[in-house]
Amino acid sequence: MADALAFLVEKRHPTSLEEYDQALREVIQEFILLALWRGAFFNEAAFYGGTALRLFYELDRFSEDLDFTLLSPNPGFRFDPWFEFIKKELGAQGLEVEIESKERANTVQSAFLKTNTKKALLTIGLAGKLSASIPSNRLIKVKFEADTDPPPAFTTENRLSLEPIPFSVRVLTPESLFAGKFHALLERDWAQRVKGRDWYDLVFFVRKDIPVQLDYLSSKLRANHEKSMHFDYKPDVQLTAQEALRLLERGISKLDIESARNEVYPFVRDKDQLSLWSREFFMEIAHRVRFVE
Repeated sequence: MADALAFLVEKRHPTSLEEYDQALREVIQEFILLALWRGAFFNEAAFYGGTALRLFYELDRFSEDLDFTLLSPNPGFRFDPWFEFIKKELGAQGLEVEIESKERANTVQSAFLKTNTKKALLTIGLAGKLSASIPSNRLIKVKFEADTDPPPAFTTENRLSLEPIPFSVRVLTPESLFAGKFHALLERDWAQRVKGRDWYDLVFFVRKDIPVQLDYLSSKLRANHEKSMHFDYKPDVQLTAQEALRLLERGISKLDIESARNEVYPFVRDKDQLSLWSREFFMEIAHRVRFVE
């Protein structure tokens, strides 16, 4: 499997340095997931977030990080037991990687993988002007995180990946993934921190006619209420579809559209679709959201 890295990068048909860098990150993400599967990681955790959407549900944008949730709370969880699996998998492709954990005060455990960009491009056989122009200290970095105290009610399914080899990943179902994304749309303070990728994903879910799993959204809102006081969610009141929609409309009314568009721009290949973005556009999208219990 020594040529798998180069093969999978070239399948993405990169032409510029930026496209090669992005393709390498995507393929490294796939090898990390393969390594985690070999280490039986998905017996205790599930994959979610933008990269899960891209790899298993055809989201058409680049996503940087790998996000996981434990299947049940475990405050002692660390990524460290899987580091050797990841190093071995990527080492077989000629990549030397460093991985380190980052301790956090909250319930999220993080780890960071990095490898030298120039060496990685030379490993896949890219020589000439592109590789020569790269600073010797430039790094490819991949962050992965796990929620060690997840709120209940999400659902999962096993999804097959065929690359680099066939293997299985436990992933949140599309309805649970939309609930998680919906929660992100509500909890961010859009006057201070605009993440256009979340709004892009909202359009994706609606376009695919995927509903929001309302009970999981409700449990996430209750779990995060104390640190999300910038919107007026009442945790002691049963969340309804109408209330969830009202909260989303409130977020749209405060959204800096231009900042959202600029934030997601580098992650999207077909950029023309972003020209449609406006407050009215997102209100229309919001009213097409479906909810399921």
